[in-house]
Amino acid sequence: MSVTAKELAQILHLSEAAISMALNGKPGVSTATRKRVMDAARELGYDFSRLTEKAPQTPPRGTLYFIIYRKHGAVVADTPFFSHLSQGIDLGCKRHHYYLNVFYLDEGGNPERQLRELIHFDCKGILLLGTEMLENDLVPFLKLKLPLVILDTYFETTEADYVLINNAQGAYLATCHLISQCREQPGYLRSSYPINNFSRRADGFYRAVRRNGMSTANSKVHYLSPSPEGAYADMKALLDTGEKPARCYFADNDLIALGAMKALKEKGYRIPQDVALAGFDNMPASAYTEPPLTTVNVPKEYMGEMAVRRLSQLIEDGESTPVKLEVSTTLLKRKTV
Repeated sequence: MSVTAKELAQILHLSEAAISMALNGKPGVSTATRKRVMDAARELGYDFSRLTEKAPQTPPRGTLYFIIYRKHGAVVADTPFFSHLSQGIDLGCKRHHYYLNVFYLDEGGNPERQLRELIHFDCKGILLLGTEMLENDLVPFLKLKLPLVILDTYFETTEADYVLINNAQGAYLATCHLISQCREQPGYLRSSYPINNFSRRADGFYRAVRRNGMSTANSKVHYLSPSPEGAYADMKALLDTGEKPARCYFADNDLIALGAMKALKEKGYRIPQDVALAGFDNMPASAYTEPPLTTVNVPKEYMGEMAVRRLSQLIEDGESTPVKLEVSTTLLKRKTV
């Protein structure tokens, strides 16, 4: 008589959920636990035809860790941008036959000790979200000597594999659109937090200004918090001092643009008749504002898939020349310009 999943759980002193994840090849249990369950199931005559899902035809190659590094949490939060990126990573892991574990790492939580522990969890490679990172923050990761792909940032002097947005291109497209429609010097709503991606967007903004025959010194630049609430409060305080806004603005991200838009409208400025705005990231809220926000679309899921594909190559091929993969952006023209 064959053993049931419930009986397996009792025999192995595991939860029924853990038994189900192990038998169905789903993430959530360690490689050692999965092997223990599968060995016991075969030995005790478990009927694998009972499974609701077929076991993977290709055996899993191990576990990849998606590490979300939070330095201050001002940008890396529970937003659709990062959930879509995670979905792309999950899809990539399934296609390349890896389990996926997601691991949050805060700067103040002794990163070096936590990272050393990963080596003991069958970690084949790391996908590192570097949005909020500074270059020195990479040191503990590089010491691990594990295959590593860094997402959403780039450091010129650190040799590694990177997959990121073409930030300069997106900002350039948005700024050129503002200039062509408004025919005036654009302003810049910059993040008050130092984010590497935003520095690249600044490069694109100023390149567009120069390309259109304008002096970068004539662009009004306001530093706002990179969240709707923070940007609203900062912009409101600025306007309360009597500051007259520029005719149009490029914002480092949609959250800044949406917060600034609210403050401008409260002061009686019409969007886009008095002030035009363009953001970056195509957050879902940008399509439902009044008016809908012109923004830069980023293929977030594709970026996640590309990162897994590159990491899989590093694992399979061993030594490899580091590459920088930039995912192109597109401009979404809506009603704020």
